[in-house]
Amino acid sequence: MRTRVGVHVSLEQYLRLKHEIKEGRDVSQEMTKAVFLDRDGVLNELVYYKDGHVGSPITARQLVVYPRAAESINKIHSAGYEAIVISNQPGVAKKQFSNAELLRMNGKIKRALSKEGAFLDGEYYCLHHPRALIKKYRVDCDCRKPKPGLILRAAKERDLDLAKSFFVGDALTDVQAGKAAGCKTVLIGQMTDLLNRMMEKHNAVPDFMIGSLAEIGEIL
Repeated sequence: MRTRVGVHVSLEQYLRLKHEIKEGRDVSQEMTKAVFLDRDGVLNELVYYKDGHVGSPITARQLVVYPRAAESINKIHSAGYEAIVISNQPGVAKKQFSNAELLRMNGKIKRALSKEGAFLDGEYYCLHHPRALIKKYRVDCDCRKPKPGLILRAAKERDLDLAKSFFVGDALTDVQAGKAAGCKTVLIGQMTDLLNRMMEKHNAVPDFMIGSLAEIGEIL
């Protein structure tokens, strides 16, 4: 896709510029900050399995996008930030689902967002796991949260100012990754005595806590 001055831009960039113009924002300068988002528990619901554990969906059919996810993404864009997913997805490595199923799950999220005029500027996934059943994914990588590798990669590729950016997640590993990258951090959840102790123990005290992504506009 090309702009009127003939510069090649991606569809995501075009949609973001169109959204900014509609909101009356100055688009003369490139956006240099982002809200990084974990995927499961932030954009879509976690799954309650029969054995009692709560975890990420492993099929597109299981995946349910939160009702206000698109609204939240639009708030992020309106505030002048890119919306970028940073997510550990070791299900392929553990043979819980295939690469094709991962694409179907991500596609379901993007379709749900697009119905309300929302979109993601980027998506970065770590497929590795230290106990992976597939050998090529059994590596000690720098992209699996709490390490900040994917955030740093996104910042380099997209020329982002991490000090002006936020990381939003529902786990302390998200807070740790965001802090390691130099971002302000937002934890989704409710404070408890146990959580407070875990935050202190793992040096993962977030800058902000919110009940859901729908509250992100109050912080930006």
